[in-house]
Amino acid sequence: MNAPPRVLVVDDTPVNLKLLADLLAVKGYAVVTATSGPEALGAIERDVPDLVLLDVMMPGMSGYEVCRKVRENPATAMLPVVMVTALDPAQERVKGIEAGADDFLAKPIHQPELLARVRSLLRVKELWDRVAELNRTLEQRVQEQVSQLERLGRLKRFFSPQLAEAIVAGGADDPLQSHRRDITVVFLDLRGFTAFAETAEPEEVMGVLRAYHAAMGRLILQHEGTLERFTGDGMMIFFNDPVPVPDPQERAVRMALAMRDRVEELMTTWRKLGYELDLGVGIAQGYATIGAIGFEGRWDYGAIGSVTNLAARLCGEARPGQILIPRRLHAMLEALIDAEPVGELTLKGFSRPVPAYAVRGLRRP
Repeated sequence: MNAPPRVLVVDDTPVNLKLLADLLAVKGYAVVTATSGPEALGAIERDVPDLVLLDVMMPGMSGYEVCRKVRENPATAMLPVVMVTALDPAQERVKGIEAGADDFLAKPIHQPELLARVRSLLRVKELWDRVAELNRTLEQRVQEQVSQLERLGRLKRFFSPQLAEAIVAGGADDPLQSHRRDITVVFLDLRGFTAFAETAEPEEVMGVLRAYHAAMGRLILQHEGTLERFTGDGMMIFFNDPVPVPDPQERAVRMALAMRDRVEELMTTWRKLGYELDLGVGIAQGYATIGAIGFEGRWDYGAIGSVTNLAARLCGEARPGQILIPRRLHAMLEALIDAEPVGELTLKGFSRPVPAYAVRGLRRP
């Protein structure tokens, strides 16, 4: 149940004070009284009322002075104030308006007029309070949206737009905190790029990289992968972080096959220009520690673990157009992919040879 409106009645004459207080109390208002200007200001400071009925003629501090003090305080600048006086209403009304009063009542008080003016000003105050609350809510929402946009812009450096938006909306934990997760990692780079970069003009190299990055980037976003880094022609993408996705191993292989097809299209143009380039890919699955790596002012999103090394080493061993995966991943995807064994590969950083398979494509239904 809502509390009744609080009305502060200020008058130095006890009879007048009691009369006004009784009239308002009978109508259900919560009445607070004060007998002087300083006492009224103290009551307002302790607990701001919903409306003030303020006598004009009081010793020490007139009602006009009290009204001016009320208007000077930002917290009470919109507090409804009704001036009450036995003096000439025409002259006093101008002074009251100049002091900031909202309305005026002449003594002797006419009860219906008093109650009507109080109800009217309280309705105005209620509307004003609603507008003020809406403004506060709007400001808060705007600030929250600005913060979200800033965070979204930062996260989009690392994640697909869909994942970045899910994180900002609360659909994922803070991914920049270190965490451990089972991921599928894809490494790719262009075969022949080093020799090409050594002999081609810088503008030619940048043109190739722009086309290559744009084509690969579209496929990464399409398959909801997370681009961990790219260094020249090399890229590292992983799946199942920062937000878990269905079938991360399948997504990784499907993306790699789509990338190989797209590079074959780019190669048609490159070969006409004399560029001998092709794509090599390595894919692995396993646990890694993931989070922000760097220092204040320059952060990257990184994954650390043997799974990233395995994908990178397989990529390094891949021949032009080849997609290499380890035996464990082949066993997980055997029903989906057409692959051939390439034997056991001796990879740097791994004490034992790694049995690997080359993915030719997807099995036909």
